[in-house]
This record gives sequence, C-alpha cells and structure tokens, in this order.
Amino acid sequence: MTRKEEQLMSEQLIEHVTPDSLTELLQGAGYRVNRTEQNGIVQLLSASQGIGYAVRFGNPAAEQGGYVDFTYSCALRVQGELPAGLAELWNASRRFARLSVQGEFLVMEMDVVVAAGVSVNYLRGNLELWDRLLQEFIVYLREYSQHAAQLSAAAPLANEAVVGTEEVAL
Repeated sequence: MTRKEEQLMSEQLIEHVTPDSLTELLQGAGYRVNRTEQNGIVQLLSASQGIGYAVRFGNPAAEQGGYVDFTYSCALRVQGELPAGLAELWNASRRFARLSVQGEFLVMEMDVVVAAGVSVNYLRGNLELWDRLLQEFIVYLREYSQHAAQLSAAAPLANEAVVGTEEVAL
C-alpha cells in the first residue's frame, strides 16, 4: 500500500464497527483476540499486561452486523469485602472509565462511540487510553489495599493509645 493510499484510508470516517473490524484493530496493536458468542451475543476477549478484558458491542448500526458503540470491560472477582468508597474514589479522580461493584465483581468499563463517524486513529487512541487506564486500575487497587492495610494496622494502636489515656485520666 502506498503512503497516499494509507493516508486516504486513515481519513475515511468509520460510522460503525463490527466484531471483525475490532478484531483487526486489536490484533494490529499486538493483542490476542478470542471471539465468543453466547445466546447470539458476540463479544471479544483480550488481555493487557495479563489482565483480561472484554469488548462488548452496544447499539446496532443500520448496516447488518455493525454497531455504533462498544464497551471495553474488565471484571475482577473480589475475594472478601471491598472497602467502602473504592469505586466512588476512582470515579471522582479519573476520567473516561467508570468503576462499579456488580455483585462479587469490581468492574471497570469505558464506552467508545463511533456513530457520528470517527477515524482509525480515534479507535487506536481509545485502545491506548483503555490500556493505560487498565494499568492504572491495577496500581490503584494495589495502593488502595496497601493504604487500607496500613490504616487497619494503625487503628488498634490508636485505640490502645486512647484506652491508655482514658485509664490514666480515671
């Protein structure tokens, strides 16, 4: 393909995506992709830095088999109880991807809309953003759990100090 042909292709607007077109995009960026179908619903499974995620398709396009939006989604099973405020703090401090608790899963999702027409570079940029947010998500969870562990370790010491003070005051 000549440079001019590449430029023309990159300038064409994409108004819908298909499982095949997103598979090509992901594979072109170096990701492995598995296509699954359950009850007629297609999704793509991939991973970044060993963390699995899904690409779920949203609203159907006018063209058969196409979609005008899709969602990157990473669901992590939670062992034990999640600290209160974990998802809310992420959502208040980050843009583009939202975090929610769904049963025993902590789910990070990012929507991508192509309905009005977007470039291939826009789709690549969203994939790069998703990859970065996924990495930040794991760091966030590690730091949050370390901070929570430090607070819970400090809590008994603080209680002992208060009890000790109360005993002296009595």
